[in-house]
Amino acid sequence: MTRADLESMPHDGHRYELLDGILIVSPSPRPLHQRAILRLIVALEPACPVTHEVLPAPVDVVLAEDTVLIPDIVVGRRDAFTEQALVGPPLLAVEVLSPRTRHFDLHLKRAKFAEAGCPHYWVVDPDEPRMRCWTLAPPGAIDLDPGSTARETDGYIEVASVAGDQWLEADAPFPVRVRPSDLVSRYR
Repeated sequence: MTRADLESMPHDGHRYELLDGILIVSPSPRPLHQRAILRLIVALEPACPVTHEVLPAPVDVVLAEDTVLIPDIVVGRRDAFTEQALVGPPLLAVEVLSPRTRHFDLHLKRAKFAEAGCPHYWVVDPDEPRMRCWTLAPPGAIDLDPGSTARETDGYIEVASVAGDQWLEADAPFPVRVRPSDLVSRYR
């Protein structure tokens, strides 16, 4: 399938994405998932440079004619957004994991965004709660995951992993401070 084929998909609450021409369909997210997205956007928006924009899904990110992904949160240059999509890799793609999309978000999507040159990829696991942040590494870089031996990276190097009440204090892609527990708590 191609990007043009996506335009004929129904607007039925499902998320339709293309990965190398293969259609991926995801069901509607649960409230915990949406809560984490909303609260992370609230943290990102004030820190985002005026040259960029923070948007929630669904926003098509066109990486190729046969690869159109929809991250839960996308940060891209304002001038790269068209009326229909963000064309090219975003500055930051964020995924909030769910039981049905965990493998896709942690492995397949992450690899595609790395291949496309997306500088930053973050994942929120609302069930733990935990945040993991990766930065695009130069080719041939070594990833020193805590507790494991050095290995060649798949494109990203993990730069942060925080859980519960620990603070994520990120400098890139722009300064932001957030705790995973605050993203998912029922009451604030």
